[in-house]
Amino acid sequence: MKKEILQSIILSNSALNESYYRLELQLPETCQGEMMPGQFVQLLAKESGAFLRRPISVCDYDSGTHRLVLLVQKVGLASSYWSTLAPGATIDLIAPLGHGFSYSHDFSGETPLLIGGGVGIAPLLMLGKKLQQEGIKPTFLLGARTKSLLVLQDEFKNIGNLYCTTEDASFGEKGRVTDHSICVTPIYSSVYTCGPLPMMKSVARWAKQHSIPCEVSLENKMACGIGACLCCVENTAEGHKCTCTEGPVFRTEELLWS
Repeated sequence: MKKEILQSIILSNSALNESYYRLELQLPETCQGEMMPGQFVQLLAKESGAFLRRPISVCDYDSGTHRLVLLVQKVGLASSYWSTLAPGATIDLIAPLGHGFSYSHDFSGETPLLIGGGVGIAPLLMLGKKLQQEGIKPTFLLGARTKSLLVLQDEFKNIGNLYCTTEDASFGEKGRVTDHSICVTPIYSSVYTCGPLPMMKSVARWAKQHSIPCEVSLENKMACGIGACLCCVENTAEGHKCTCTEGPVFRTEELLWS
C-alpha cells in the first residue's frame, strides 16, 4: 500500500478497560494494497492541543473493506482525545509507515512464538492472522501487570495457542513473560516480540540463549514518522537508524543491546 495522508471515519470506539480502547476506522476506497504486520500509522489530533502526529501500531487491516483496527492506550492529550470520539467522527492519518516483520511465506515445520506486553500486543495480532492464512497455528505469550490489562484474548485464541503471565498472579502464570513454563524448554523456530523495552530486551536475551532468531518491534518516541526529525534514532551495528523509516522492526542481532 502506498504511503499517503488519509481522512478516516470512525466506525467504532470501544473501551476495553480504563486505559485501553479499540478504534476501528474506515479508510477511503481509493486505498490500494496491503498493510504489513509491524507497520504503523501516524494520527493527528490538533483539537486536543497536541501539535504533532502520534504513532500507533496497526492491529489489523482488511484490504477488501479498507477497515483499520488500532489498539490505543490513553497516555496523553492526543490518545485521550481520540477515546472520546463517536462513530462518524473523522481522524486525519498517514498510512502505512515503517517496515514490518520479515516473516517467510514458506512455513512448513515452523513453530513461531509471538510475545507481547501492554499495547505491544497489537502488531502481533495482525502477524498471527497472516501466519494463520499460511496454515500455521502460532503460539502467543502475553504479559501484563494484572488481568484487566490483558485484552483481546478471544481474538488471539481464535488464531493460535494463548498463554499469559501477570505480575500479580491474577491471571495465567505469575511473573514476566520469560518466566512462563513454555520458555523452560523452548521448541520454537522464531520469536517476534513487541512491548515495553525491558520486556523486549529480556525476550531478546532469552532467544539468544536458545539460538532462536528474534525480531523486535520498537516503540521509540517519534515525531515526523518520515525520518526527518531524527528523534527516534536507534543505535545499531550498522550505525544509527531511524525507527520510523528503517524499523520499527529489527532483528535483535542488529541492535546494540547489552
